[in-house]
Amino acid sequence: MEQFKALMIDKNENDFSVQVKNITLNELPQGDVLIKVVYSAINYKDGLASIPNGKIVTTYPFIPGIDLAGVVVSSQDPRFREGDEIIATSYEIGVSHYGGYSEYARIPGDWIVQLPKNLTLKESMILGTAGITAALSIQRLEDNGLTPEKGKVLVTGATGGVGSLAVSMLSKRGYEVVASTGKNSEHTFLHKIGAKEIISREDVFNGKIKPLDKQIWAAAVDPVGGETLASILSKIHYNGSVAVSGLTGGGSVPTTVFPFILRGINLLGIDSVYCPMHVRQDLWNRMATDLKPSTLSEIIQKEITLEELPENLPTILKGQARGRIIVKIQ
Repeated sequence: MEQFKALMIDKNENDFSVQVKNITLNELPQGDVLIKVVYSAINYKDGLASIPNGKIVTTYPFIPGIDLAGVVVSSQDPRFREGDEIIATSYEIGVSHYGGYSEYARIPGDWIVQLPKNLTLKESMILGTAGITAALSIQRLEDNGLTPEKGKVLVTGATGGVGSLAVSMLSKRGYEVVASTGKNSEHTFLHKIGAKEIISREDVFNGKIKPLDKQIWAAAVDPVGGETLASILSKIHYNGSVAVSGLTGGGSVPTTVFPFILRGINLLGIDSVYCPMHVRQDLWNRMATDLKPSTLSEIIQKEITLEELPENLPTILKGQARGRIIVKIQ
């Protein structure tokens, strides 16, 4: 092919644009593996990349998209061959290295995972970075002693990508999942994907944070952070854990040492961006087996095209996204 389509964002002193353009292979960055991209997805970072003051992209023009799944066209890395189906998420993809909103991508082999046997390319992008984050959260919680017998597990931001996948994965593992959401219209969706109980945001944080509160949950998956996280920590069972992966509720956590020194609470930081490759590969294998949601198709809010990205990217920043929006590239 001489030219192919890509979503290009550009910025100068007087203008900011987000539009599909025709580019050539020569315009792609260096990398070991050339990939025909079949699917991508919309993540919060992609939404930030699509606005002038998102503080994600620093060099323009740029192709966003932190997730991609496709087929190897050519490879200088002996681990990958023409025709291999692969997944690539996070690292510098869609942040400082051209991303997945393009019919072709060229990236380093060290950022690539072979598609597991029990996943399709489409399913891998329903999961994507959000799935890695949810799966890593659950694995870290279980590594720290969580079992279904220990009690209820709270998931905040439950209608979002990480939240909805965590609800579904935990449910499949046999946990009693309590889903927290501010969206009353999404209760049916949350029950359908595995939530046993649904509570409001105010039930998690009502505006007051006690150093120690009544012990309610055995553990929590929290993509929210901020005051919500501080309130959760005060309500976790003795020796329980909270896996935190986001800051939509703010970056400051006004807590005390009491949950940690009087109840032995574990605060587990979850980073899916630079998660080591051997851990990442294990997580993808788990997401193809014991952590593969039985309700995976229900988590798709919609499937869009490359041309529909500009009108859909703001959705995730406005809090209007539910589950996952996936992008059929070609």
